[in-house]
Amino acid sequence: MSEGALQELVERSRRLGGDQSLVVYGGGNTSAKGHVTDRFGHRHRVMWVKGSGADMEHAGEADYPALYLDQLARLGGLEALDDDEVVELVDACKLVPSARRPSIETLLHALLPFTHVDHVHADAICALANHPQGDKAVREALGEGFAYVGWMRPGFALAKQVGELADRDGVVLARHGLVTWSDEAGACYRRTIDAVASAESYLDAMSSRPGPHAGRAAELTDDETTALLLALRGRLARKSRRVLRVDDRLRAVADRPDAEQVVESGVSSADHLLWLKPWSCRLDDPTDTAGARAAVDDYEARYTAYFERNGGVATAGAAMHDPLPRVLLVPGLGAVTTGVNEREARVRADVAYHTHSVAARMLDAFGPAEPMSEASIFEFDYWPQELYKLRLRPPAPAFAGSVFVVTGAASGIGREVARHLGRLGASLVVADLDGAGLETLAEQAVADGAPEPAPVVGDQTDEDVVAATVRTAVLRFGGLDGAVVNAGIGVTGALEVLTVAQFRHALDVNLTSAFLLTREAMRAMRRQGSGGSLVYVASKNAFGPGAGFGAYSVSKAGMVQLMRIAALEGGEHGIRANAVNPDAVFANSRLWSEELRAERAAAHGIDEEELEAFYARRNLLHRTVTGQDVAASVAFLLSEESSRTTGAVVAVDGGVASAFPR
Repeated sequence: MSEGALQELVERSRRLGGDQSLVVYGGGNTSAKGHVTDRFGHRHRVMWVKGSGADMEHAGEADYPALYLDQLARLGGLEALDDDEVVELVDACKLVPSARRPSIETLLHALLPFTHVDHVHADAICALANHPQGDKAVREALGEGFAYVGWMRPGFALAKQVGELADRDGVVLARHGLVTWSDEAGACYRRTIDAVASAESYLDAMSSRPGPHAGRAAELTDDETTALLLALRGRLARKSRRVLRVDDRLRAVADRPDAEQVVESGVSSADHLLWLKPWSCRLDDPTDTAGARAAVDDYEARYTAYFERNGGVATAGAAMHDPLPRVLLVPGLGAVTTGVNEREARVRADVAYHTHSVAARMLDAFGPAEPMSEASIFEFDYWPQELYKLRLRPPAPAFAGSVFVVTGAASGIGREVARHLGRLGASLVVADLDGAGLETLAEQAVADGAPEPAPVVGDQTDEDVVAATVRTAVLRFGGLDGAVVNAGIGVTGALEVLTVAQFRHALDVNLTSAFLLTREAMRAMRRQGSGGSLVYVASKNAFGPGAGFGAYSVSKAGMVQLMRIAALEGGEHGIRANAVNPDAVFANSRLWSEELRAERAAAHGIDEEELEAFYARRNLLHRTVTGQDVAASVAFLLSEESSRTTGAVVAVDGGVASAFPR
């Protein structure tokens, strides 16, 4: 049973982790020392320390493995330990062998003879220390009670050096933040906060920042932003799909005349490399889409040369990371960041905001930064102890980074398709007339653990609404990889009694809307230049029409023909087009209204309650067709597994011989 030190540690850590100016996503380390009594009544001295990869803001007791403190202290008496030995020996000190792996900085905490230790990567501290006069600035800002240590990679040597400075109030580590300590949790927290406040005051006094409008670039219009995002995504997501996200917080940095110096300052804290790579990419003229692609090409060449220059696989022991930029600074816009979903892109934007704001503030106060050497950058970039954190992340789902539009998404087949694609990791724009239904779908997506979809409420027969649907995909997620053309209605009535208005309404909703989305989606995907997939939810009636269902059958047959034309015209641009032909999907369907059920039951001479069973009996497999069945086929046609398939119709009807595609 643990004593109060662990609860104090968790509470203090959450307070620190809740302030991104102190620590960002998984960074920083905190610890506490105390005693536990085991099941046999034996009392042990222990230290709880943050586990590798845990996030302080949301961490609980399970994220702070307990280690035998006496065993850790004995490790400090050794002459030297390499990283693998540190990991092995520290792991052996865990009270619970299956507990989370302790931080690589565990020994730094263990060798400080204080109950509570905090290590944060505070922005103000990094701005104070990451330049040639860092030692002097730390003394002037924080006083002689704080020591300064130049860049050292975390490990045994750094732990020993910090341990020898235990007579101080704390230590500032270049490129690695602030370490403070105390025997009382509140005092430790206050020492951290006070040191950061002192650094802030000093920086404000030193700052010679330019005026707020210096170097201000013209703000990009929506059309210019759309063109830029499509060009960038076509280049950035060609091999691996990625969501692109615009963040305007870095506008002030991106607009600076010396923004290139900011970028070349590198990351403010070494662990930011995990999120950002060694440098960001800066665009000179965001209205020049060819120039934007060329900037990405230059970045890729630079990163590849850096990897090869530093020994490549032979040194790193791992394959080269994706050499494309994760953050792009864009004058007039801010930053464009990438991720497998919007959340990851937002995390990168948060980290980039802090790391580049530190560099800009440091540049204004002290002049050019003192970047880490390339060898040090590479060593950390491919350090196995940091790469271990990446291995803790779950594997990305099949459609991670992919962006799709789904129309008619609030109910029936559309909703099932949207939920299925979301569970596979897709970022979605969902469109429907039913705004409340889209809100429910968004809630279901979040409950499923899927990315939250972007809703568009409106009539898909309206050109402006359809244009807004595709534009939302680009401005929210950076581009478009495919569309599920699903919006539709059922219109019944014999040809002799159908009105012109009814017939036109069926054509407008089922066919014209499909044409409009096809046109807008193909335009966007062609400009993006990385292909795409259009999937049309047609119907068994396209090949096997039913009497009294003429308007619907004609419109769905037209949709299949539209699909074939899209396949013919899109092929040279890598745009595929295929259709699925469902039949009798009743669950949660607005197509199968009470009126339509009654009409179809009467047409087949059966009672209305027998209708679903009738449709199941009439197909060759005698199986009920569900929305999930259709969703699985749609996902296949959107995926790379069908990358050699276009112009095809996949029947999802249980086998209706009269409707075999031909």
